Amino acid sequence: MNAINEDGIIHIVDDDRAVRDGLGFMLSSLGLTIETHSSALDLLDRLDGALIGCILADVRMPGMSGLELLDELKRRACALPVIIITAHADVPMAVRAIQSGALDFFEKPVNGMALVERINDALKEARARAEDEALKAAIAGRIESLTGREVDVARAIMDGKQNKQIAADFGISLKTVEIHRHNLMTKMEATTPADLVRQLVTVNWDKI
Repeated sequence: MNAINEDGIIHIVDDDRAVRDGLGFMLSSLGLTIETHSSALDLLDRLDGALIGCILADVRMPGMSGLELLDELKRRACALPVIIITAHADVPMAVRAIQSGALDFFEKPVNGMALVERINDALKEARARAEDEALKAAIAGRIESLTGREVDVARAIMDGKQNKQIAADFGISLKTVEIHRHNLMTKMEATTPADLVRQLVTVNWDKI
């Protein structure tokens, strides 16, 4: 069985202590950090907003089912991938779980190797999502540092306009446009106009 080498916390949610202990032992033996929860509500109370990790959840649990948990996680915009595990699987349930955002659906007893592979996939997905969010936050921070005129120049560059046309549109000198453009590129840490445009597209800036 391949070891998991991605950082993150695996949340095991099952009202059956034997299942929690068994999965926890198997996954912790691979060097993974484990947190166990006896109910969906316990998980929701203890989630800390971390972007790296995944959730293994049973379907039939008292208080809130695994499918209801999926809906609540979606409502909270929780980014952690969810893998559903159940002893009472049927096709409609599996379809509902996937449609509700579950990464995968496993029947008990779980195939350990297959589960570990999907957990690896879940952690990679979570890490990629976290890196994407970090990049968007960094770009947003750079945009916040721009002056009003630098924003105007950025929008003009997004429209494909050259310095002379920007100067004419704004009624300012070419030299002034060049200064604003230089400051804009410096603040955005962009080396080329294409790099600047890529950053702005990443945060859907043209739609703001």
